[in-house]
Amino acid sequence: MSEIARLSVFKTYKLYVGGKFPRSESGRVYEVTDAKGQWLANAPLSSRKDARDAVVAARKAFGGWSGATAYNRGQILYRAAEMLEGRRAQFVTEVAQAEGISKTKAAAQVDAAVDRLVWYAGWTDKIAQVVGGANPVAGPFFNLSTPEPTGVVAVLAPQESSFLGLVSVIAPVIATGNTAVVVASERAPLPALSLGEVLATSDLPGGVVNVLSGRTAELAAPLAAHQDVNAIDLTGAGPELARELETAAADNLKRVLRPRPDADEWTADPGTRRMTAFLETKTVWHPTGALGAAGSSY
Repeated sequence: MSEIARLSVFKTYKLYVGGKFPRSESGRVYEVTDAKGQWLANAPLSSRKDARDAVVAARKAFGGWSGATAYNRGQILYRAAEMLEGRRAQFVTEVAQAEGISKTKAAAQVDAAVDRLVWYAGWTDKIAQVVGGANPVAGPFFNLSTPEPTGVVAVLAPQESSFLGLVSVIAPVIATGNTAVVVASERAPLPALSLGEVLATSDLPGGVVNVLSGRTAELAAPLAAHQDVNAIDLTGAGPELARELETAAADNLKRVLRPRPDADEWTADPGTRRMTAFLETKTVWHPTGALGAAGSSY
């Protein structure tokens, strides 16, 4: 039997907002090319309205996600690592094309991204023990400090590290109970848009992570000025843009994580810096009580 020629089925990349996969409300797209300038796909060119919709979805999801147990959040991050491992071949190809590197190097980055998800999954129920605690006070009181998530975090993903860097900035935000609006790498957004498909099948509630593609500066400006965004990660912004966004973020006292010039930031031990950047500390005072006739206290 002669082989039947098939039509090529091109992948349609969409945004990931509120657990769904919409196109940009503007209907715009832009061409994404590989390192040699060859066309790969059309990606949605998100608008300011898309950014505002993503913030609404993130805020709606915040109560349930921040209220989930740390153990449950860890399970979901681990599940995301499982699903990513199952689609390893796809991401190796996308990262290799996006960054102009060999498939061997791309595979190492995808494997590191899976490991990074597992690493943060293990931290979800431990970070409170590291940064919280009981404080000694002069008086008959308990004084307890506990970390709480900041809220909705706008994340400007790294421009060059389209996948390992992307996972490295998203995972610590959601591991600690925040929700995220992520602006993917402008030049190489396809791995980020595909990550949305992984997260959608990983038990992650809709709206916890929202992924936008498009012009970084165009999307970052309304997010930095948005009154319902509580923090912003400026990793994917250049020096001039970062200064402008810091000024806009000051209007509602957003927490700001400034970009670091470290070339090896994504391959080094991440530590706890990115988790603590988006945590608030709540301190509670409680009087100690008396036990029995002797008046001993606990």
